[in-house]
Amino acid sequence: MSIRLPTKHDRLIIVGKTGSGKTLAGLWHLSMADRSIPWVIFDYKKDSTIASLETYPLDFKTMEPGKLYRVAPMPNDPNVEPILWQLWERGNVGIFIDESYMMPTDGAINAILTQGRSKSVPVIALTQRPVFVPRFFFTEADFFQTFWLNDARDRKTVTSFQPAETEERLPQFHSYYYDSGRDKLNIMTPVPLPEPRHSPEPSPLTPDPVHRITAI
Repeated sequence: MSIRLPTKHDRLIIVGKTGSGKTLAGLWHLSMADRSIPWVIFDYKKDSTIASLETYPLDFKTMEPGKLYRVAPMPNDPNVEPILWQLWERGNVGIFIDESYMMPTDGAINAILTQGRSKSVPVIALTQRPVFVPRFFFTEADFFQTFWLNDARDRKTVTSFQPAETEERLPQFHSYYYDSGRDKLNIMTPVPLPEPRHSPEPSPLTPDPVHRITAI
């Protein structure tokens, strides 16, 4: 069985408690993402796996398709909002966010989420506290990947946009993968550890999704 993966016009939200596997899942999706555009990673948690990737300092004048650009802001960093507006203005650039509830909510991220399809600004957004992120992350999402959430309020926030089956707890590192456009729910098994990227090509470790999906 195969699944649809996000294109450069889509938004994916990945949720799960700390240690659930969401960052590795996000990087797996990033390894499969459209390589015709550059990607900017907002690495709020200073994640060691993200740090192992080949990334470059963000420079709007020298951005190249297929390359990863890393921004490591502090929570509530005032420099993030103007960067987001520049990405929105530029278009044709992907955004990877780890951790979404730390993003500023002054307007730029909402513009990206609501207008990103037409501007070719795909988003891969991760969060462990869905209740604290702007609602547009969920209303505009084309795909959801859901790991276990400890807080009942967080689960309610997410499951209001997905089939009721996602309330059931899965084995460790397993997740629900919901294609909202096709109203199709699957279960994904754990993804492999990523290798540092040295080229704009998808990772050779990426598994065939046919062997990692269970239909519901």
